[in-house]
Amino acid sequence: MTTTVDTRPTTTVPAEGATPPSGGDTAYAPTNSAPDRAARHGALPTGRARTIALLSLFLASTMELLDTTIVNVALPTIERGLAASPAQLQWMVAAYPLAFAVGLITGSRLGDLIGRKRVFVGGLVGFTLMSAACGFAPNAEALVGFRALQGLAAAAMIPQVLSSLQVMYRPDERAKAMGMFTGLAGVSTVLGPVLGALLTEADLAGLGWRAIFLVNVPVGVLALAAALRWVPESVAAQRPPIDLRGVVMLAVGLLAVLYPLTLGRELGWPTWLYAVMAAGLLVLVAFVRTQWRAERSGREPLVALSLYRERGFAAGSALNAVLFLAMSAYFLCQTIYLQAGLGWSVLKAGLVGVPFAVTTAVMAGFGVVVLAPRIGRRVLQLGALTWAAGAGLLWVTVAGADGSTSVWAFLPGLVVAGAGSGLMVAPIGVFTLAGVPVTKAGSASGLSQPTGQLSAATGIAIVGSVYFSIVDAQARHGAQVPVDLFRPAMLAALGVLVALMLGAAVVAHFLPPRLPEAPSDLPVH
Repeated sequence: MTTTVDTRPTTTVPAEGATPPSGGDTAYAPTNSAPDRAARHGALPTGRARTIALLSLFLASTMELLDTTIVNVALPTIERGLAASPAQLQWMVAAYPLAFAVGLITGSRLGDLIGRKRVFVGGLVGFTLMSAACGFAPNAEALVGFRALQGLAAAAMIPQVLSSLQVMYRPDERAKAMGMFTGLAGVSTVLGPVLGALLTEADLAGLGWRAIFLVNVPVGVLALAAALRWVPESVAAQRPPIDLRGVVMLAVGLLAVLYPLTLGRELGWPTWLYAVMAAGLLVLVAFVRTQWRAERSGREPLVALSLYRERGFAAGSALNAVLFLAMSAYFLCQTIYLQAGLGWSVLKAGLVGVPFAVTTAVMAGFGVVVLAPRIGRRVLQLGALTWAAGAGLLWVTVAGADGSTSVWAFLPGLVVAGAGSGLMVAPIGVFTLAGVPVTKAGSASGLSQPTGQLSAATGIAIVGSVYFSIVDAQARHGAQVPVDLFRPAMLAALGVLVALMLGAAVVAHFLPPRLPEAPSDLPVH
């Protein structure tokens, strides 16, 4: 294959030490800094070479997105295989997004400092190795630890994907590439449980649930081979230092809050857990103060808090948080209910998610391409209300379901809920950034993923604890049939989902009423 090199004027590499190009015509707008900052990069691939580079980036993104939810459907099998407690099951799901969120901004800064390809390759190697480690984990504690390390590796890898896309594509070409990435994100997330079920049920080479992690190894090797050859290297022209103090404060504060929420039920809520949670909140308050001071003094903060003064961005961030919280908690509760409550097989419980996944994918495209330009922010309100209606239909189904209930009984609720999910996942990013000044668009986009992932971890911790507490209460009251144990917990989870979606419909009212005229040149999460 012959390598083709893009020599277009707007992406010419300046000589080392020369002044790099600046302004809106540069090839790269960092995802965590203003888009008018320049970047130095190597020769850019075009044609088939660029397609192969894009394939490498998308393979890495697909692995990361699938691993956010792929473990859910295998939880009951993992519980039996590793004798895991309910709290450990929650941490197997929550450790990944928590570590990912805490490390994401740092991973982005590392790419700016030492090279995005270099950090991407390092993160990809780490992610692949930790996937293998998860697949061979000897006990529940080890699996939780490896999941956290997997999340940190993903935090190094994923920011470089968006950075490289903007290096490789001119502004007028980015809309298509970013649209592909956004669609891939939505579909991969909802397909995770389906793929997890197929791999677990297939029991390849007797691996059982371990295959859901080991499948990443050959995919990671393929993505690595393509990345080493075709993904271009680039660094930021303006490279702010990493705020290690801020990173440590954020990590300690979040862990101190989420740890008690996850383990409190199992430990009986001793006094010291409340003290740990209070200390975590104090650390987070101190973190916010340090970020304010850094921004006021002209230094680059870890989190640009001034962005939240813009009403649309604040509302969009809140909506994004609700979306991730709802989706993560819903998948966790539904998986355990279907398998432990109704006695369904792993495959049956996983395949029941197909209608949700398909309607999410279809309505995501319809929502952002057709509805959003016509009805503006009301597409998000419509999506939230539709999802709430779907959750209501599922509530009715769950209330009367038992082990003999057919999959088809859940179909109406899943289709309606998936349609609502699709109407929200695609347009939310563009509406969130619509009112942000162009000079801050990169920083605003860079906050989207950490906000969503932290919300996912929080949703798993809070809703998961409530879910298992209700199951325990049912057992104490003499319930012995599995469906009687888990039905009230699932009904409560669906009630929370309805409340969250109704709240999301209200929050969406504070977003900009219409799409910006030229969103394609803004960073997209």
